Amino acid sequence: MNDILEIKYDGRPCYNIVLENDFSRLAYFLDKTGKKYQRICIVSDTNVAALYIDDVHEALRDCAGEITQFVFQAGEASKNLNVVEDLYENLIKAHFDRKDLLVALGGGVVGDLTGFAAATYLRGIDFIQMPTSLLSMVDSSIGGKTGVDFRAFKNMVGAFYMPRLVYMNLSVLKSLPAEQFRSGMGEVIKHGLIADRDYFDFLIRDREKICAFDPEAIFHVVKRSCEIKGAVVEEDPKEQGIRATLNFGHTIGHAVEKLSKFSLFHGQCVAVGSVAASYLSMKKGYLSEDDYKQIRKTFEDYGLPVSVDSSRYQAAEILKTTKSDKKMQAGRIKFILLEQIGKAVINTSLTDTDLLEGINEILR
Repeated sequence: MNDILEIKYDGRPCYNIVLENDFSRLAYFLDKTGKKYQRICIVSDTNVAALYIDDVHEALRDCAGEITQFVFQAGEASKNLNVVEDLYENLIKAHFDRKDLLVALGGGVVGDLTGFAAATYLRGIDFIQMPTSLLSMVDSSIGGKTGVDFRAFKNMVGAFYMPRLVYMNLSVLKSLPAEQFRSGMGEVIKHGLIADRDYFDFLIRDREKICAFDPEAIFHVVKRSCEIKGAVVEEDPKEQGIRATLNFGHTIGHAVEKLSKFSLFHGQCVAVGSVAASYLSMKKGYLSEDDYKQIRKTFEDYGLPVSVDSSRYQAAEILKTTKSDKKMQAGRIKFILLEQIGKAVINTSLTDTDLLEGINEILR
């Protein structure tokens, strides 16, 4: 099974998302972008490099005169300006110029960091995304958001910068640890909640096939989530309007993620944040109680948390941390609610009392 999705920018074709089952046609699709490169640097982390960097190096063998590698320590702790500086130095010493290419081989940390380096090195060189986790396939590799964490603030430094290509080898998901697969499902479920009730129902109905890595079910999950995110970013590439709906579950989720010192996976925090947001959607009269219970159960059924330990996380501290979120508008949080399952809305009227009510719902 394979497919190609075209992503537009300002109404014009910008890049393709290629869904494949191996790396064999990577060189072919890179050539189809119409660019030739003298040098390629494959950027990866220690976990992914051990599994796939040699295969990708071989697949790109005839695409450039020189192929180098830059590998950094796996984990969110590496998503910072110090590692970006190390990458800059590596590129400078290897004489990379604007006619060369970076390849982001890995999960969201690798993709975000590599994209930011590409956007800022020599004021911009080409890069391609090769996501290897479910989370990065359905979320961070699509839409041109790049960036790194700054001190204690997540994704606070970054740029909108589009890749030349997104190439997904779905077979790599088989090597993904179960906890990271579940994390990816946090974003997948979110896509159904904000944009497609039928897709949400599919995730409920075909859960056993998805969790068993049935090829057709996994292919549909990745493709449909890419279609949903792709359509949103095409309409609003720089998050001036509707793209904000992709942040459903993220405001409270990011606060929990930060307070956990990143001991929780991103998708786990999105799940917790989505439960809080769904609860507030019910309290505002949008969702029924049955809808809320179904949402909560769906996250639970995929092995995702729907609450956090009240002995470790305090409601007031979570609220305070949400205020450092970059999704603020004139001093108020741009919060995403569900008008119904399958349709998200932007709300800037929630008070601290409202938010505390949602936060208390996820404290056990």
